[in-house]
Amino acid sequence: MIVRPRRSVLYMPGSNARALEKAKTLPADGVILDLEDSVAPDAKDAARAQVADIVKGGGFGNREVFIRVNATDTPWHADDLAAAAQAAPDAILIPKVSTPETLELIGRRLLDMHADTRTRVWAMIETPLALFNILAIAAQARDSESRLAGFVLGTNDLAKDTRARLVPGRAPMLPWLMTVLAAARIYGIDVLDGVYNDLGNVEGFAAECAQGVDLGFDGKTLIHPNQIGPCNTAFSPSPEEVAWARKMIAAFDLPENKSKGVVSIDGRMVERLHAEMARRTVMIAEAIAAHA
Repeated sequence: MIVRPRRSVLYMPGSNARALEKAKTLPADGVILDLEDSVAPDAKDAARAQVADIVKGGGFGNREVFIRVNATDTPWHADDLAAAAQAAPDAILIPKVSTPETLELIGRRLLDMHADTRTRVWAMIETPLALFNILAIAAQARDSESRLAGFVLGTNDLAKDTRARLVPGRAPMLPWLMTVLAAARIYGIDVLDGVYNDLGNVEGFAAECAQGVDLGFDGKTLIHPNQIGPCNTAFSPSPEEVAWARKMIAAFDLPENKSKGVVSIDGRMVERLHAEMARRTVMIAEAIAAHA
């Protein structure tokens, strides 16, 4: 199994040429070159051409490159999707995915356009309807034509549409976050946490990153380069975690433990399922080191 670090994924406005070039140098695991919310209506066409050109030009190194297009019900969507398909980024991020039919439509259009099969589709989960349809949306990952590889939480839009308050600890949203996470895990796809808006609140950002790790997110979407370092640290396994993971793996790999479901390690009873979790921890740590 190939594991790709997605600790930090930074939104960059597609209309800002300097920002797009800077994205090639930042220590984020991924960048979302945005054609949607950060681009004014009268700048959409220029931003689309600019993003397509810079993706075709390459130079992003190990960073995963997403293009966020405008939603399917907007006048810009068709041209955005065609340009993104031709540019062949790692992924195309579709906003406002509320039903599985949206992903079926995107999959068919990408097939018709002969889009590179390596370009995956990610869905933004940011509407109340999406929360009720989340299992059916996640199930699209089983259809290779849909290309679905992950979810991105749009917590600001969820707050707007539900009138839930964006409060420290995110208590109003926890049931939604865990529902999306559970659906993603059922169908084997990754899921990224939403953005943190208060750029001046360093402690609050650190707390929300730590919460995202505890909840089980693969990483977090970001709105400013200053958030990358703390986010990477939060979502990276610590040396102690990696050492303990390796110890668990080694214990279960011993010939005398091959058939055991539980072993004792340093006075702690450890189940085989913990060793399987440990293997992912080690793979993530090794992937992070390889990308450094």
